[in-house]
Amino acid sequence: MNPTRRSLLATGAALPFLRAPARATTRGRLVFGISSYLPTMAPWANAGTAAATAKLMFHRGLLGYAPDGTLRGELAETWEHAEDGAWVLHLRDAVFQNGAPVTSADVAWTIEQVAGEKSTAYLRAEMQHIARIETPDAKTVRLITKEPTATLPYLLATPFLPIVAKDSTKDNPLGVGAGPFVMTSEERGVALEFKAFDRFYRPGLPKVRAVRMVAYADENLRVAALQAGDVDLIEYVPWQSMASIEADANLALQSTPGPFMYLTFNARVKPFDDARVRQAIAHAIRRDEIIKAAFFGRGSPIEGLPLNEGTEFYDAQLAHGWPYDPARAKSLLAAAGVGSGFACKLLATAQYGMYKDTAAVVQQHLAEIGIQAELVLPDWPTRVTLGNRGQYEMAVMGSASEYNDPDGLTPFLAGNLAVSYVRSFGLDIPKIDQLLAAGRAEFDAAKRRAIYAELQQECLDQAPIVGLCFRSQGYAMTRQVSGFHNLPGALTFYSGTTLEQTATG
Repeated sequence: MNPTRRSLLATGAALPFLRAPARATTRGRLVFGISSYLPTMAPWANAGTAAATAKLMFHRGLLGYAPDGTLRGELAETWEHAEDGAWVLHLRDAVFQNGAPVTSADVAWTIEQVAGEKSTAYLRAEMQHIARIETPDAKTVRLITKEPTATLPYLLATPFLPIVAKDSTKDNPLGVGAGPFVMTSEERGVALEFKAFDRFYRPGLPKVRAVRMVAYADENLRVAALQAGDVDLIEYVPWQSMASIEADANLALQSTPGPFMYLTFNARVKPFDDARVRQAIAHAIRRDEIIKAAFFGRGSPIEGLPLNEGTEFYDAQLAHGWPYDPARAKSLLAAAGVGSGFACKLLATAQYGMYKDTAAVVQQHLAEIGIQAELVLPDWPTRVTLGNRGQYEMAVMGSASEYNDPDGLTPFLAGNLAVSYVRSFGLDIPKIDQLLAAGRAEFDAAKRRAIYAELQQECLDQAPIVGLCFRSQGYAMTRQVSGFHNLPGALTFYSGTTLEQTATG
């Protein structure tokens, strides 16, 4: 008899070794093992990948992404940048799950809620760049920005700006969406049930009639559930399990090098206010050892800004501006007046092994150039709090760009934004801010490439962050599952959008 989820929960350490014939996949029904239960389903919040995936079931934005990572229309069928500088979006014929048509008034209301004074929406700051919204008719939206914004379509394509039926959040915190599935039930802390929305705007989709999302916070439980046939698809495949999944004839793995690991600094604490010290640290790291120790070889080194190879802004020379060079590192420390070394603290977390393992390797490498780094490993909420307060000297961080464009790195590089644990504390480099703004405002592709090449060089010189490595982000599924796609690069966390075309059996 195949083990059930309850029996898996009872067998603990033996889970990685379980092998049972997978049950026959139920045609027309998908069971998806997610990494955590949703902290919130508020439509405009960023609460992690599982929450974003669930929102992509019952919500859709103006734009989105095709399986190959290119922008595509969702509730907006077409869009263009007008001669007067406005972004103009033409809505398709679509209806919300309450049967009401999607109109320009719903779009305007949604953006106004996100940008509102009391809003806690993830993209509230970005929506402040919209000066006004015009709705000349029910199917046309004109977004007039305060300054030219070439990258606005990327923001409209994230899961954090779904279009919600006007005023629907008054009675329903989720709001009424226009996505491919309707949520039918919730087992709080355990699972969510969905059924297909029969008036979804893409004919013939979704391909399954029902989806059950089940939370498996333990990564070994999640893999074992897939191996046992209790689920059809899982997210966040642990790196140590990828090889065994690839070797299993009943399973398939899809992985992409999207998220990345890096170091941040507190520039209000000496000597990290000196760019030469930050550069020295960049040259002191053997990045391949981090990939082996923390990610079982599933990743690639970053010796510059975290821009994926193959994107139009990738520059092979600039991508390798911080090669391992201990002699260069020691010379830079000497030039900064700390040639004899110094002691400091390196903040990470013990809650996630990849952070702790990355920090241990960095600690070893820094010791080789005379920097004695003491590890500080609190739980994750404490690590976030310490980062936001600037109560650290140097820290290990992991994240992903918002989209596959250098502008998506703004939260990690800009010094003129609000305090955030994802970037260095107290470090304001005006030229970096100016280059980010220039790239965001430029529509000519060749000029944008030139701006971002200059940005990469400035970041190599100033080291506002120090890239360590990309890490593979994986989904795994039974061979009976088709149509699901792990979106490329930074978009991997938005892959839930392809559940509309996923089939079983």
